[in-house]
Amino acid sequence: MYQDWEELEEVCKNCRKCRLCTNRTNVVFGTGNRNAEIMFIGEGPGADEDAQGIPFVGKAGKLMNMAFEGVGIKREEVYIANIVKCRPPGNRNPEDDEAEACMDYLRNQVMLVKPKKIVLLGSVALKNILGKEYGITATRGKKIEKKGIIYLPTWHPAALLRDESKKIDFWNDLKSI
Repeated sequence: MYQDWEELEEVCKNCRKCRLCTNRTNVVFGTGNRNAEIMFIGEGPGADEDAQGIPFVGKAGKLMNMAFEGVGIKREEVYIANIVKCRPPGNRNPEDDEAEACMDYLRNQVMLVKPKKIVLLGSVALKNILGKEYGITATRGKKIEKKGIIYLPTWHPAALLRDESKKIDFWNDLKSI
């Protein structure tokens, strides 16, 4: 385990533990308040995130920012990370071995942030954090407490772009935290 942010970020930037490193432009480490009470975890970077090295800066990120503003969450007050730190080809979901290769980095981020609440954005984050037996449709909006942290699974912002009817659920989930 890494004791400080600088060491953890440096190790991530030089990571070659899985095949996702071969096509990355940037490692998308994480962003935000490193002492946040609320942490958001998505699945992995898309093209815009890979280009900029910052999570949730593309269309889904802009939608998430608008929802944050609407419910009074300031992006700079939360911490945002992903299951994998490198972009999967074609924006596909990370494969199990790719997610597993990055999990120690994410666990370290959680240990360093020490959030009280973690919002799991979509099925990939839910299944990799809480377990494969969980499904996003059945679990969305339900708070789950484990090891002193409250987890709230909700839709991934990209899902809202595909199905606008999910926006109300997402909005309500954000308001509940």
